[in-house]
Amino acid sequence: MAKSTAENTFLRLKTVLDVLTEGVWSGDALNAGQVLAESTARVPFNDHEAELLSGGIPRGHKTLTTATAKLVKAGWLVKGRSGWTITEEGMRATVAFPDAVSFASALDAGTPVPADTPVPTAPAGFVRPVSAAAATLEVPAKDDAKPAKKAPARKTPAKKAAAAVGKAAKAIEDAVEPVVNAVKKKSPAKDTAAATEPFEGPDVETHPQPEAVAVAGDFNTILGAPENWAPQYDEAQMEFDFLDQQWKKSAELPAGYYTFKIALNRSWAENYGAFGAFDGPNHELHHAGGTVTIRYNHATRDITIN
Repeated sequence: MAKSTAENTFLRLKTVLDVLTEGVWSGDALNAGQVLAESTARVPFNDHEAELLSGGIPRGHKTLTTATAKLVKAGWLVKGRSGWTITEEGMRATVAFPDAVSFASALDAGTPVPADTPVPTAPAGFVRPVSAAAATLEVPAKDDAKPAKKAPARKTPAKKAAAAVGKAAKAIEDAVEPVVNAVKKKSPAKDTAAATEPFEGPDVETHPQPEAVAVAGDFNTILGAPENWAPQYDEAQMEFDFLDQQWKKSAELPAGYYTFKIALNRSWAENYGAFGAFDGPNHELHHAGGTVTIRYNHATRDITIN
């Protein structure tokens, strides 16, 4: 059964750390393109994730790239010009949270790695086989004799997405060769406690999300934007939460009365006001001062504030 976009994304984030840990063991310095390509090869896209967005990038690849910010925020990953580096805390996280459920819950909740968690070391007999990403590449065999012409095989959406990921990976870090890593052997332990499963909802994401969602109102300058009511600025953008499928924005605001709307894709072409009405009246916020969190559900157009 196909996994949801949320579960796949967390599995790939876990795989990012696994790939980088294996790079530490083998002494390989891995760039972002190689790490992303390997992670998406080990956790393939479902049909929804394989859809190509504008620019020819698969939806799942863009989701993963954005989600890696969670690893940086947790202190498990450092992004630099020379490549991506896993921290000691990140390596310990792969031990402390070994399965997708515990890893997703810890990352989303900001759970620290227990102090007594050891740094993983390479298993006995560790070798470096050809990576999963390299295995997905179709390389024709060379032969002295001219091979007979063969009709090209039709590419499935997943294969097209995999090819696009390869191109995107090259563009990100100008990678010219596939990563060569060891595939970490894992025992497929099953979690029988269904109540701890955080990946709720359909098996695949059924409601497409916009490219960007902004809280555009009369407090954007307080957040650092050059002007108010301007959804194009980064300071107004909300962050998508993969677990509950909602967009969120937390900010420190002085006490006061504020108004705002939800604007999609950095423009006013599609916006939602009170009661989720398209181009409707402004949302109102009577704030006592301090931190406020605004949540937007694109499936229902609902807004919650706390």
